[in-house]
Amino acid sequence: MSAPIELESLAFDPADARAALDQLPTSAAVFALCFDRVPMDRSSSMGQGAEPYIGRTPNLRGRLERLLVPSPRHPRRLQLAGSVREIRWRLTGSEFESLLAQFSLLENVYGPKANERMHLRAPTFVRFLGSNEYPRVTVTHRPSLREAEWAYGPFQSRAAAERYVDEALKLFLLRRCTDDLDPHPDHPGCVYSEMKMCLAPCYQGCTDERYGEEAATVERFLATRSESRLVTLRSERDAASANLEFEQAAALHAQLQRVESVRALAPELVRPLSQLRAVILQAAANAGEVAVFLYENGRLSGPAGFSTLGMRIQNELSGSTSLFAQPMAIEAIPEAPSGETLLVAEAAKEATPPKIARGLLEARMDAVLAALGEASEAPSTAVRQGHLALVKRWYYRPEVRRSGEIFFPDEEGRWPVKALLRGVGRVAASGLKTVASGS
Repeated sequence: MSAPIELESLAFDPADARAALDQLPTSAAVFALCFDRVPMDRSSSMGQGAEPYIGRTPNLRGRLERLLVPSPRHPRRLQLAGSVREIRWRLTGSEFESLLAQFSLLENVYGPKANERMHLRAPTFVRFLGSNEYPRVTVTHRPSLREAEWAYGPFQSRAAAERYVDEALKLFLLRRCTDDLDPHPDHPGCVYSEMKMCLAPCYQGCTDERYGEEAATVERFLATRSESRLVTLRSERDAASANLEFEQAAALHAQLQRVESVRALAPELVRPLSQLRAVILQAAANAGEVAVFLYENGRLSGPAGFSTLGMRIQNELSGSTSLFAQPMAIEAIPEAPSGETLLVAEAAKEATPPKIARGLLEARMDAVLAALGEASEAPSTAVRQGHLALVKRWYYRPEVRRSGEIFFPDEEGRWPVKALLRGVGRVAASGLKTVASGS
């Protein structure tokens, strides 16, 4: 079960609906309409039909007016006023936060059925069957947690994963059949062995050691999103070019281009399931903050508010064509010698936020990430699947519709804190621009 999220609450009297609705904000929120005043927990004794109505909306008051105020003009519209006894809600700063909060509410009430109610499908992974005597690659929606280091994803769809596998295997001689092999010289083989696209272990076309080497190469290729293969080819191409073997260098360059085209089919989110970690930045419900989410160990944590106090968001509301708004520490105002200049300087100091050194901003981000990464109970299968599906759904949206930013750890597992701070600046600047356009 997910940890319960904190909700504001308001008693609702059907006889005086307007009195309650006028107290609600017009901001984005997730909400629950409770028919009985009981805890929103599936472990409570909730009677038949007592489950709350849970939803999300960009305008809380407007949405609940449509649900709770009878309208003679729309007699077929869902009307719940006669049954609702309490309204609970939480303001959200982004659609991503709304979806996560809605999932948490639904999971607390309905358990594993929350995924079905939100139409969250199990993400698709490419799985390397390394425990097989003759390893092969397959596509699955249910990667084994015991072999999470051999499951790579999530992909946007099953078709995208299958295309990636098909193109990747063209670079190697790994088998594509799904049989449990019992190698024998009398085995008829298959079309791939005839086309020299497989080492043909089925009829002992290679030694077990040779097939193991090929399988290990494929595993490294998948685990590094083809980077291992690219490094080898670049080294061989440069060596051939240095030795004036230009035909060989051209052939290696053609192979390099093929590998790069395959790499393009695996977005940056595609990683070994055991190593899948990400930080997602979103606009926050509270002014002066950016919401930070952490995906780690199969669970989404957050939001944690990162305060932008002491940061100067460049180009805010200035109409600049710069693509990036960089967060900068507030610079100290130089001391004036005396007289009127000193008075002006002192007035400027009073109007300027406290000076924040860049090192303190980095420490602030480290503290936020540490708080999000604190050990918690292992998520259930339903929560793990739901959280990963939410990340996948958001990530694979067209960029023009995908708000916020995502960051991944480096090769040593460390978070790119400076890049995260720049991301905070961009998200904060985007929020200021949205407020300005809305006003």
